[in-house]
Amino acid sequence: MSDLRIGGLASGMDIDSIVNDLMKAERIPLDKLKQEKQLIEWQKEDYLEINRALFELKDKVFDLKLESTFSTKKAVSSNENAVEVNAESSAVSGIYTVTVYSLAEGVFKASTSELPDESNGSSTRSLYEQFQTEFDARGLTSNDSITFTLNGTGFSFNLGADNIYTVVSEINDADIGVTASYDADLNRFFLTTTTTGSQSEITVSSDSANFISNGVNNSILKLNIDEGVTYSGQDAVYDFGDAAGLTSSTNTATINGLTLEFKQGGGATADITVISDTDAMFDVIKDFIDSYNETLDKINSKLQEKRYRDYPPLTEAQKEEMTEKEIELWEEKARSGLLRNDRILGSLTSSMKLIMSGIVANLGGEFDSLDDIGVSTRSWQDYGKLYIDEEKLKKALEKDPESIKKLFTNYSDIDSEKGIAEKLYDVLDNAIDQISDKAGAESSFSTVDNSSLGQKLREMNRKIDEWEDRLIVIEDRYWREFTIMEKAISQMNSQSMWLMQQFSSAANS
Repeated sequence: MSDLRIGGLASGMDIDSIVNDLMKAERIPLDKLKQEKQLIEWQKEDYLEINRALFELKDKVFDLKLESTFSTKKAVSSNENAVEVNAESSAVSGIYTVTVYSLAEGVFKASTSELPDESNGSSTRSLYEQFQTEFDARGLTSNDSITFTLNGTGFSFNLGADNIYTVVSEINDADIGVTASYDADLNRFFLTTTTTGSQSEITVSSDSANFISNGVNNSILKLNIDEGVTYSGQDAVYDFGDAAGLTSSTNTATINGLTLEFKQGGGATADITVISDTDAMFDVIKDFIDSYNETLDKINSKLQEKRYRDYPPLTEAQKEEMTEKEIELWEEKARSGLLRNDRILGSLTSSMKLIMSGIVANLGGEFDSLDDIGVSTRSWQDYGKLYIDEEKLKKALEKDPESIKKLFTNYSDIDSEKGIAEKLYDVLDNAIDQISDKAGAESSFSTVDNSSLGQKLREMNRKIDEWEDRLIVIEDRYWREFTIMEKAISQMNSQSMWLMQQFSSAANS
């Protein structure tokens, strides 16, 4: 750029406006490059939007490839007050009788009578202050400590420094399978095992002051615990059909694909009925069809979208002269139809419709097409949209769910024998790859977009950079030329003034 720009001081011309107008003409190729770049970016965005929809549909199709999707079971208990039940897909259909003889229990010990108040009204008393009468009877003072072993872990507390809440905290922090608590309203101490079953236990040994053991009368905490005695919980005991005398350490048991929740013992009985969950299968198929239609509509809308070639992307200068609403309406038309009649999308929709309307060969069951189970198209104007006859689909699921499972999941090396989900998954996967090759992917470990549109954008950016550098040179040249002109005019004006002065002097002499 020139060091000095003279803007019409000598000529009286508006050089700034002249140069700006000249540069507008020079910028036309650059504006066209930027408009072309904008179209590519919009097209890339449209492709990525389609790919997001395809990924979502592909996930649903993947579920339809799994046999477990069509193997869901439903279990019903005839007596939920005794046994509640949930079924996994591995559960075998049938009726099973469950009899519960006893529930799983842990060990729970509580103060059998009220203890001295742990508070003096403003603060918590120490152990000695709270149980002074008992400790005095044992010849202990506030300077002494007491020790005991609970579930194999030793504890020691200073009578003058520690309080009942210290005891609770240290037992709970020891992770010995026992939880301690103290109710200040009831003034009672509690010990309970953290689990149920015969392996849960409370054992007190080496209790130096009979603080928690030696029965109700001798235990300072009035706990019905004898030193050296192990108090154990009990397992749940139940029968599952002919399998008698089964046990569980909790009140939940998993057997034969069923999760049983025991609610009542004493010989309580419940009949468990296991059947195929056709409602769940129906919901999966319906959800898939809804997603399929939504995706197909999105693709078809892009394929049929009108292209407005008289509405190119706006330049920055054009945007400055328009309102936001005008820009919005213009760009709506400018970016319309960028995927109209797109080869990749057109091929994809044709394949999708062919798969969904086709027959799966050699299944050997009741149904071999979607139309057989109540899923079909209606009019060519719907462009492949599917409709569900819900009553027909539900009846088909009840009649032959195994056949419907094969209709979607059947695997074969022969294309005509592949299930609908198998074939559709492959088609979607291939289309996603093609679109990614064309427009790139939103999530990629690579920082370089090697898609065809990505390469085009890099080339466009290179050309734009070159043109911007060229325009700087061109504008600089215009200013140099006008500056030379201004200097020449200024010199001519100076010479003219000198001549006029000379003539004036000669006339006056």
